[in-house]
Parts: sequence; structure tokens; C-alpha cells
Amino acid sequence: MMFAIEAVLDIAYHSSSEPVPSRDITRRQGIPRRYLEQALQHLVRNGLLIGVRGPQGGYRLARERRRITIGDIVRVVSEMESNNQLIEDTPGSELGHKVVRPLWLDLRNEMMARLDKLSVDDLCSHADQAGIISEGRQNLDFTI
Repeated sequence: MMFAIEAVLDIAYHSSSEPVPSRDITRRQGIPRRYLEQALQHLVRNGLLIGVRGPQGGYRLARERRRITIGDIVRVVSEMESNNQLIEDTPGSELGHKVVRPLWLDLRNEMMARLDKLSVDDLCSHADQAGIISEGRQNLDFTI
């Protein structure tokens, strides 16, 4: 899940006029290629990213970075990573069903509510404040 958030943030933060190739994301973030490609394709199918094919291909955000929440990313990747066995449906003890699982579900709901208030743009601002250099902005040439 963290890798998917890092990948989307990388695309948003390091993008320029060209799509961001997955090899650049791997180089900058150290995300295993196999996981990265699977996560990026899942994010494309769910409308968070746009995949561009070809030698100059890569990935772009499907909408403005302020309109993509971290909760959006987490939901898509959680679906991808899940084994289709929901917490609520698994066998367990009475303590597990009546005490531990409700607690876990409440915590998950609180976390998702917080992640839904946090946009990719917010994280880009944090990266900028942390002094991380954007390769995309570095590659833009504004000379006339």
C-alpha cells in the first residue's frame, strides 16, 4: 500500500509535460518493478492514473492532484492486495468477533476518513517543503 502511495506521489511530484515512465519511479523510489507495474495498472483501471503506451510512454494522473485523495489510492490498492476474505467474514472466537474486529473496523474507518481529507497535492506540498527536488520541474525549460 505504501508503495502505491509513493508511486502516485512520484508521478504527481516529478511529472512534466511527458508521462512518467515506471523505470523512473523504480529508480527514485526503489519500488520492486513487479509490484509497481501491477499497482499502476490497477490504478489505471480504477481511473486514478492514465497509462500512455509507446517509447515515450508512462503514467499521468487522471485528474488534478488536488482531486485525488490518499484514501482513493488506498481503496484501490487494498482491493488489489486483499485475498477477498473480509475481516467480518472470517472464522474466529467470540472475543475476536465482538471485541477485536469491531475495534479494528472502527480504526480502519477513522484512518480512511483521515486519508480522504488528504490529497496528493497536500503530499506534494510536504515534499516541496522538505526540499525534495522535482525532476519534472527541473526538466522544464522556460527560456525564450
